[in-house]
Amino acid sequence: MQKHKTSIVARALAAATALIACISMAACGSDDSAQPNSAIPGVSAKQIAGVTASGKPGEKPTISFKTPLTVENNAYVILEEGNGAQIKAGNRLCLQGLVINTKDGTELNSTWASGQLDCSVALNDTYRQSNPDRYEIFTHMKVNGTVAFGSNDGTGAASYLFVYTIVDQMKDLTKAEGTKVKDIPADLPTVTTAEDGKPSIDMHGYKGSDKLISQTIIEGTGPETKEGDYAVVKYTGWLLNGKQFDSSWDKNTTFDAPLFTSSTGGVIKGWEKGLQNHKVGSQVLLVVPPDMGYGDKENGSIPANSTLVFVVDILGKYK
Repeated sequence: MQKHKTSIVARALAAATALIACISMAACGSDDSAQPNSAIPGVSAKQIAGVTASGKPGEKPTISFKTPLTVENNAYVILEEGNGAQIKAGNRLCLQGLVINTKDGTELNSTWASGQLDCSVALNDTYRQSNPDRYEIFTHMKVNGTVAFGSNDGTGAASYLFVYTIVDQMKDLTKAEGTKVKDIPADLPTVTTAEDGKPSIDMHGYKGSDKLISQTIIEGTGPETKEGDYAVVKYTGWLLNGKQFDSSWDKNTTFDAPLFTSSTGGVIKGWEKGLQNHKVGSQVLLVVPPDMGYGDKENGSIPANSTLVFVVDILGKYK
């Protein structure tokens, strides 16, 4: 449940600038000269000429080109198609990345040194609609493949290559999967799950709690969420009177919840703390007291000083 009305979007790399954000979205700035349309079916972006990569598949590539190089926004070149498994639609990609200044060839940023993967790109319908070219390009590739995307500031003064190597792919779940927990306290709301995974709840007069409750309903078998992770979830939220105020099930979307304090839009404290230490595949009942939710402020249809009740399916996780 978001604390602020800002969405969690795919991170290009660690640097938080508007230019870097362009790589995960539609075109930013103006167009420059580029090569003819790509041969990949369904891709309208132009190809970048004169850029090559060398090195072992799946390791940090050495990128070569004649400087200065000017690139069109969203132009691309597949430098290595990869020697691993074919990338599948619906999977989540784990990437390593470089940012290179095309004016002089200097490396501005890299995730390779830290070993920190970016697993924020999920090749689902939402990504396909918002990034149709990138969707087609990624699904054309294989694990250990490398692709470069162009970006510029619209004036020609600054021009960059964002170079991504796909080091792994994984499949998020579509609903909680695991073993139903038997010893759930009888005084908690009762959760019922439909065949498609959507939860419903019976409060049966529940009055809430002044402390955070994080009760596993279904225990999954996947890796455990930790502080610092993003948890990929589907959820529904209710007030104590049983009124539903939000549900990703109704929108047929997932949400990437940061399990850490964020200055750029994070989640309420009850989510940040309550979704840690649960296995992927689990369904979790959260009872969030006001001081770990929205406190004494209204938030949309949620009154001030509300205790919030959530049922959250943890479908995946990444750093």
